[in-house]
Amino acid sequence: MKFIRMNFFLFQKRVFYFLFVLVLFFPFSLKAQDQGSKNPKELLQLQQDFVNLGFGMFIHFNIPTFMDQDWADPTASPAIFNPTKLDCNQWAKSAASANMTYGCLTTKHHSGFCIWDTKTTDYNVMNSPLKRDVVKEYVKAFRDKGLKVMLYYSILDTHHKLRPNSITRAHIEMVKAQITELLSNYGPITALIIDGWDAPWSRISYDDIPFEEIYLLVKSLQPNCLLMDLNAAKYPSSALFYTDIKSYEQNAGQKISKTTNQLPALSCLPINDAWFWKASFPTSPVKDPEKLVNENIIPLNKAFCNFILNVSPNRDGLIDDNAVAALEKIGQLWKPQTTFPQLSLSDAPIISPNLAKHQASNSSWSDDMNIMDFANDDDFKTSWQSYSAEKHPWYEIDFDKDKAFNMITITEEKSNIKKYRLEYNVNGVWKPLASGDNTNPVKIHRFNRVWGGKVRILIDQFNEAPSIAEFGVYNERR
Repeated sequence: MKFIRMNFFLFQKRVFYFLFVLVLFFPFSLKAQDQGSKNPKELLQLQQDFVNLGFGMFIHFNIPTFMDQDWADPTASPAIFNPTKLDCNQWAKSAASANMTYGCLTTKHHSGFCIWDTKTTDYNVMNSPLKRDVVKEYVKAFRDKGLKVMLYYSILDTHHKLRPNSITRAHIEMVKAQITELLSNYGPITALIIDGWDAPWSRISYDDIPFEEIYLLVKSLQPNCLLMDLNAAKYPSSALFYTDIKSYEQNAGQKISKTTNQLPALSCLPINDAWFWKASFPTSPVKDPEKLVNENIIPLNKAFCNFILNVSPNRDGLIDDNAVAALEKIGQLWKPQTTFPQLSLSDAPIISPNLAKHQASNSSWSDDMNIMDFANDDDFKTSWQSYSAEKHPWYEIDFDKDKAFNMITITEEKSNIKKYRLEYNVNGVWKPLASGDNTNPVKIHRFNRVWGGKVRILIDQFNEAPSIAEFGVYNERR
């Protein structure tokens, strides 16, 4: 009997401990899951909602503001971050005066300084003279004005040595922890805009920081949050590679077609001549409000494209008077549309690693200057090109071992392929996988998962000698 009483006592203690832990952590868990998880929308509806927002404010405000540089010294002391008159309500008021519908704040730029109360690093605003959570104040101010909230986050982080050839699993966990904080503590976030990832200048690939892992984390925290990567410089404009929304940075020469674009898009431009505030800004002319309206907002909105105008607060934490006046003028010249063009259903975004990248490849007779490895070199500006006299072109990926896959993409340099077949090889036998007459420059095929050591395309009809910029093979999570 004594033994039974002791066991019961231990059982009671364990139940009490379990309930204590549950009470302690359950509200926090609910908080993380309640940021837009109710009534999750279909991706097409979220994309349409984004397009319908039309016009918003990009806010580059971080430690570079205090250095007269867009790219800050990664060793800069938090002591220099001291906006003594910080007023996010002024930002929101200025955005509303221009008839903007949302804002997007640089929570962390490339040098790694966090302007929220993060538990992941000491390199943050709470260790600056300000000691205030800027993200918290920003989201409240914009929501109080009825504006939507987006956040910008840089993967490249030179302070924490998250840079090419130096990335560890600890870096991946830091990224996940920081994104979890941003999507758990500040209410519903319309979009998370990522920068410094798979860009020619950052050279951090989607393998180094696994895109699919981060994408699924974002969707688990906030199903209605769009994930955008500013990667338009690399990927073709006719498909959603590693993003929910296509993006175009005008200053970098990225131009969206205002006549042919069919995908949800974002185009960005600073109202000044740089992204972060410079000492010359208060006395230098800003961009002409009339041109911003007539050459950006109106035509872009007709092309499924949302326009975001960067307005950078100064070292006091306020928007300069000349920028404030320009925003008011925009609001006088332009009123938000009540109807927007309706997006058509497009292929789901590609978010998985490309298994074909840098694998051995083979092909039929090809142009000597454009041989087979150009079609799986992770560079959409180079191509394998079939020799003009070849009547039955084919291209093949040879894996080092059997692999599972359930999606193939074929990206052409020009849309010349008219009919084709896809096959995979298992145990030395070629088996049919899919066929098509898709004339789009990017052809996407999703199918039930198969295992094989090789995969190939057989090109049956074409206009001119086919050329393939990238042949992608993926095993996406479903």
